[in-house]
Amino acid sequence: MRTGWSWRATLLGGVLAAATTVTATGQEAGPSLVERPGGPAITLDEAIARAQRVQPTVVRALSGVNSAEHRKRSSSIGAWLPSINGTSSGSSTWNEGVARIDPNTGLPIPANSASRTVGFGLSGSWDVFTGFSRSAESRQARANLEAADADLIDARYQIAFQTKQQFYGALSAEDLLGVRRAAVRRAEEQLSISVNKLRTGSATRSDSLRSVVTLGNARVQLVNAATILATAEANLGRLVGIDGRVGAIDDPSFQDIDIVVSEESLRREATAASPAVLSSEASAHAAEQSWKASKGTWWPNLLLTGNWNWSANNRVNDYQLLQQKSLRISMTWPLFNGFNRETNVAVQANNYDIAIATAEDTRRQTSAALITRVAELNAAKLRVEIARVSIAAAEEDLRVQQERYRLGATTIIEVLTSQEALNQAEVDEVGAHFDLLLAKAQIEALIGREL
Repeated sequence: MRTGWSWRATLLGGVLAAATTVTATGQEAGPSLVERPGGPAITLDEAIARAQRVQPTVVRALSGVNSAEHRKRSSSIGAWLPSINGTSSGSSTWNEGVARIDPNTGLPIPANSASRTVGFGLSGSWDVFTGFSRSAESRQARANLEAADADLIDARYQIAFQTKQQFYGALSAEDLLGVRRAAVRRAEEQLSISVNKLRTGSATRSDSLRSVVTLGNARVQLVNAATILATAEANLGRLVGIDGRVGAIDDPSFQDIDIVVSEESLRREATAASPAVLSSEASAHAAEQSWKASKGTWWPNLLLTGNWNWSANNRVNDYQLLQQKSLRISMTWPLFNGFNRETNVAVQANNYDIAIATAEDTRRQTSAALITRVAELNAAKLRVEIARVSIAAAEEDLRVQQERYRLGATTIIEVLTSQEALNQAEVDEVGAHFDLLLAKAQIEALIGREL
């Protein structure tokens, strides 16, 4: 169980600084969009900054920090200060008909006359002793603030991961669209070759028909890829708080697949400093303080109260204010309240046990997830390398088959098979590269920093 919380200010400050940019005038500068023919586009850093400002998860976590700060001020400062109230009153009584005796003053009240009274007062109370619950509640409020800060950090990293996921999805969908366009272009070129050979009598009608079918399938796949891209860009726009489609701006660093990671060192780092682990540990610490605060009900409470009142009556003292002061100290000690006290302590103790178990399970879950993500990252790197080699081999094979077909040394089937192999290799490379970026983003979300 962590006992120090010096990480909170440093880590929270770093995340907040990374999420927003502040100008010299103190105004927050929103990230700019790049206009393009297909609509606006955004960089990854700008997308993350926007998403962390508009997503309800982060806004809710930020509100939780706000509320926890106010509760901490109330428990750490306000609970040690006295409560002061001011009162004022005024009354007017009309005696109609017959004379009577004022029950308060004992003086006669003439018929058809009015009696008026005014009063002012100050009262205060101060908890002298609260059975140590005040100190425990102050520690609980601080622990709840630390837990809220940790939740905010975790929420920001989770939104950053979701943004990366959508951003990389839009990039891969755009790359896939380019692959499908290349496939359509190759199919059109092959159809042109088949038609020319048919006209010269060096090919059969079947060759041109097969080329037409291949071109039709390529166009269908192109339409599907365009649909995937539209969906991905629309989801990215929703995530960053922009209506309509938002494109992803590519960066040369995304093409770097030489990512060397140490599973053991990353696992130790994640189990010690992962935002999810820190959040669960902070929640466990808050549950511990809540349990300790509940034990304060076993002790007596001492309360000091005071009153200072002024009153005046037009029939007794002609509105001359008379003072009345009082000071009292009282003790209450709930000896038995139907086992409600014991029930509350037991519930808080159970919540503490659950919070500890949750923190331990979160640590184990983070360790297991990191092992999985590192394996996925290494597998994706290998797949990207194999896919790039496959593309080179498929391009050369297609070139050879097309030349042989031009010379009449092979059939259209071999050409179309090589063409499809090249298309599939390019699709596999796009998918493997997306899996690589996604695995990297998942590792970054687990360890709480960029690789």
